Amino acid sequence: MITVNDFKNKENFFLMAGPCVIEGEDMALRIAEKIVGITERLNIPYIFKGSYRKANRSRLDSFTGIGDEKALKILRKVSETFHVPTVTDIHETQEAAMAAEYVYVLQIPAFLCRQTDLLVAAAQTGKIVNIKKGQFLSPDAMQFAVQKVADAGNNNIMITERGTTFGYTDLVVDYRGIPQMQEFGYPVIMDVTHSLQQPNQTLGVTGGLPALIETIAKAAIAVGTDGLFIETHPEPSKAKSDGANMLQLDLLEDLLTRLIRIREAIR
Repeated sequence: MITVNDFKNKENFFLMAGPCVIEGEDMALRIAEKIVGITERLNIPYIFKGSYRKANRSRLDSFTGIGDEKALKILRKVSETFHVPTVTDIHETQEAAMAAEYVYVLQIPAFLCRQTDLLVAAAQTGKIVNIKKGQFLSPDAMQFAVQKVADAGNNNIMITERGTTFGYTDLVVDYRGIPQMQEFGYPVIMDVTHSLQQPNQTLGVTGGLPALIETIAKAAIAVGTDGLFIETHPEPSKAKSDGANMLQLDLLEDLLTRLIRIREAIR
């Protein structure tokens, strides 16, 4: 069983990356194979990311998933095939124990980071709990979400910065939040791609600024983030969720190579 200690104080940053949502087995395995090869070459600890279901969508006709059990089994197959841990979102308390049977890390979506019962249910599985900072919260306020998980008996905690609401349709990143949240004693991750979302568009489809992915990632590494979260897809324009802010998979290795140079420079 992995713990946060496997990702703390490493020479390199670690990476959570994969598609926004599991669209099918072949797609997930192809993405995982590509990223595993890259991260092994670059000596970057890796966690495969894929949501088994998307509960937070703007419109009722938006794609939400291929079926919970089917998607969770694909996440397990990715882990068994490539010997990497996996992370997925949970949305309601009863999902915690179910998802914990298939993945190593349970992720609390930003909009749900204050949901006490959800945090406690995730904590009680014993899995690593990655809490995304709400777009509406200050970095200091995240200490209370973290404390709920710790008080429930689980110190396997990660915290993810994913931007702060700026007006109605944009997000900004306050990089002071990374060292501030590191003071809590747990690894802090920069969610590069979600912080570039432009939500609440009039068509009900979230926009994004993928051209700034490298900018956000470089700044996060420069201020000492422990890990990066990047959603990636072979063809973002065809992705069934969050394609507007995802990184094209073929661009990942060059980006990570440049980020390693920054990491080496600041060490």
